[in-house]
Amino acid sequence: MTALNDIKSSLPKISEETLRLLDSFPEPKILLDKRYRIIAANAAYHREFGSKQKILGRFCYELSHHYDKPCDQAGENCPLRDSMETGEPNRVLHVHHTSKGREHVEVEVVPVKDEAGKTTYFMETMHALHHARGGIRDRVMVGYSRPFNRMLELAKRVAARESSVLLLGESGTGKELVAHAIHDMSPRASAPFVAVECSGLTETLFESEMFGYEKGSFTGAASRKIGLVEAVRGGTLFLDEVGDIPLSLQVKLLRLMEAGTYRRVGGLEPLRADFRLVAATHRDLAQMVRDGTFRQDLFFRINVFPIHLPPLRERIEDLPMLVETLLPNLEPVRKIALSDEAMAALMKHDFPGNVRELRNILERAVIMADGNTIQPQHLYLDTMKSSTNPVLESRPFAEIAHLESLEKRYLAWATENFQGDRKALAERLGISERTLYRKLRNNEPSMT
Repeated sequence: MTALNDIKSSLPKISEETLRLLDSFPEPKILLDKRYRIIAANAAYHREFGSKQKILGRFCYELSHHYDKPCDQAGENCPLRDSMETGEPNRVLHVHHTSKGREHVEVEVVPVKDEAGKTTYFMETMHALHHARGGIRDRVMVGYSRPFNRMLELAKRVAARESSVLLLGESGTGKELVAHAIHDMSPRASAPFVAVECSGLTETLFESEMFGYEKGSFTGAASRKIGLVEAVRGGTLFLDEVGDIPLSLQVKLLRLMEAGTYRRVGGLEPLRADFRLVAATHRDLAQMVRDGTFRQDLFFRINVFPIHLPPLRERIEDLPMLVETLLPNLEPVRKIALSDEAMAALMKHDFPGNVRELRNILERAVIMADGNTIQPQHLYLDTMKSSTNPVLESRPFAEIAHLESLEKRYLAWATENFQGDRKALAERLGISERTLYRKLRNNEPSMT
């Protein structure tokens, strides 16, 4: 206690006016010196981290991270260090220990200068990201790993802007969840969020679904229909699997984005579009541009702010937290837990289907477990390990066939031989479940 009192006595004196100003802010704020020491804190910060006697003179990283050294020396990006080096404001997303437990917090540091322009101290403000792990039950985002936090930081940064966002990542990494989070953290949060599955869209379906149609514009158009672009007015339009849009439709999407206007099918009056675009794909769009299967001008339009979603194998430390979150949703009645052996087995799995695959594995395990503890034998991890294609191994190519025909034949074979449900099959094929259902529906013989 004596040593802490000696430290506090060596801190620079802060005027009462400055202290009153700090207390007027609802967010936790502190003043720091260049040695990472807290020289003043407002009431909101005291509520998060303790009484005044326990805060002044302490190191910021000691309270927020429980570290014994500055966070930049522990592998983190430190906004205070960056601000000291550049003399400019700096902000990053960190995971802090708060009164509510571990939370995602956006930390912003601003240098405070005197009349001569010399930096006297730094003001740090903490903004909790409540959308990162809260809100609507089926839209919870879970993770504290560094790859996850970096992705979330980018999402938070772009949320306040109107820039188009392109979400990149493997199937099952939660691209629609991230799109929802960007919408929820944006000024458009109170307006609609509309998701469009782009795979399998035909030209007629694209125009009628996206733009709507007027009564009598074609056979069967018994009344006017509002399109998705009109329904999303003021909100966020999420185009899932945008890489699957045919070239003939890409130009229509480009025209919508460039002109900002559209017409209903059969309509004459131009209507003004008002939406923020978030697109997603698991494909390499840059390579598709080089191959001539994706328009370069459209690519530049949607690729303003790309965000890579890390696969589960790159954020495996988040696995226990994901399991803890998913199990109560899968089995709300029983209190299900994993044995240490089952968790160890999951930690060794490479999860080619990512979080979606994890959910399916746990759902099967809940069904197979008669008690309240999931054991390794309940996980059925071997069903996803085969990386070879039985069709290609047992039946080498003997003919040149139309690609559409080959896809139909392969889907028919996969549906008949895959040991699992449609969700698991979609993951194994690397497509979304909605895309799989559409392709299977298109394969069904028409009734004439």
